[in-house]
Amino acid sequence: GRAMGKRGFGKTVFVPLRDTTGDLQLYLNVDHLDPGDFAAIVPQLDAGDLVVAEGPAFWTRRGELSILAKRLWITTKALRPLPDKWHGMTDVELRYRQRYVDLAISPEVREVFRRRSQIVTGIRRFLDARGFLEVETPMLHPIISGAAARPFQTHHNALDMDLYLRIAPELYLKRLVVGGFERVYEVNRNFRNEGLSRKHNPEFTMLELYQAYATYTDLMAMTEELFGELAREVSGGTRVAWEGVALDLAPPWRRLSVRDAVRELGGVAEASRIFEDPAFAAEAAIAAGVPAADVVGVLRAPLGDQAGHDAEAVKAGFKDPAQRPGVARALLERYSDLADPEARRIAAGHLGYLVFEATAEAKLVQPTFLTEFPLAVSPLARRNDRDGAFCDRFELFISGKEIANGFSELNDPDDQRSRFLAQARARAAGAAETMDFDEDYCRALEVGMPPTAGEGMGVDRIAMVLTDQPSIRDVILFPLMRPE
Repeated sequence: GRAMGKRGFGKTVFVPLRDTTGDLQLYLNVDHLDPGDFAAIVPQLDAGDLVVAEGPAFWTRRGELSILAKRLWITTKALRPLPDKWHGMTDVELRYRQRYVDLAISPEVREVFRRRSQIVTGIRRFLDARGFLEVETPMLHPIISGAAARPFQTHHNALDMDLYLRIAPELYLKRLVVGGFERVYEVNRNFRNEGLSRKHNPEFTMLELYQAYATYTDLMAMTEELFGELAREVSGGTRVAWEGVALDLAPPWRRLSVRDAVRELGGVAEASRIFEDPAFAAEAAIAAGVPAADVVGVLRAPLGDQAGHDAEAVKAGFKDPAQRPGVARALLERYSDLADPEARRIAAGHLGYLVFEATAEAKLVQPTFLTEFPLAVSPLARRNDRDGAFCDRFELFISGKEIANGFSELNDPDDQRSRFLAQARARAAGAAETMDFDEDYCRALEVGMPPTAGEGMGVDRIAMVLTDQPSIRDVILFPLMRPE
């Protein structure tokens, strides 16, 4: 193990020793250890050195497990000193950069990653027991697909083609459902070229699963069951603490539609109108603190490129409280011939979701399934039978953070093509986070995909909840860092 220090003098020296199983103490005494070894090795032994010792085990009067060393070797000499064992590594950034030191001196940090491993193993065991097949799908994609996010781009020299690191494996996994694998899952890395935060890392681990002949409500029930099993195994029960907040993971969890969340938690009395009237939704979004540029971006997408010419004027109007109420409506009226009623409702839904994020999201503390998402922010989800401007989708929130996202899958190839075209129009209007048109996936849907439900869960965020860690970097062994 690794020597964590050295104390004593003369004929007796004590060395705290740490390995993967825990801590014990070496008892080095000249009467028991070869005198030559005692004289040659013990003076050279420093904190951080890796040693091997042989001898009988015993318990001290203080109850410490100890080894009465008969033989001793220094197998590896540490050339850099370890941090002080009482204070550890106080520089958080240094902990992330030098994780090997952090792990060497902190049993608590090692325990976090041991529990993370338990979580991943538990997920696989849970799904395997329910007939799911674990698969591996490509990490290099020829187009931007699977989710609306900014990708990392690379180039394949032999084929002379641009490729993108995977944003999500969704469309490949659903192709497998078309091919007859009716229950599939993948635990692997995804990449998104976005900012760093306490809950975001550009490289992260995702569980994604698909089940034929199931609905999004089936997956909500299964998610509750999975979390219960993981919590009992990793934390000893379904009551856990995260960032000082007591959480109860025992089912059933609350279910709340996006519209009801805006009304009940966001305090917006006319929440339903927000999701019907894009002008009213734009005004509500600005009042809630949504940046004017984001509001303009949504309004431009369904109206076409011509609306882009007014973007700067619209931004200026939103900045002036006296002009704000009429700016969005004037823009929509000017371009009414470019937007049919459905497009207006889609724009309203997108703006309504921005209002939800600004007013209600942080208030979803206890486990809550947010349901009935606007179609505008759900390009791959099945339309709701009661209201085609919404879809059969849920997201799981805990302590105001998204943990999982699932929905009944869209399996209509014509509808899917129209969604891809809407994404293309949004990109042409300036949206940065959109998907490419995937004609091959539409062909797969034409072969026939059974009614299917799918879900993605952030493994890192699950680990944050069940190990009580405040930052995603605390559950990723080597998080991305700026150059030193």
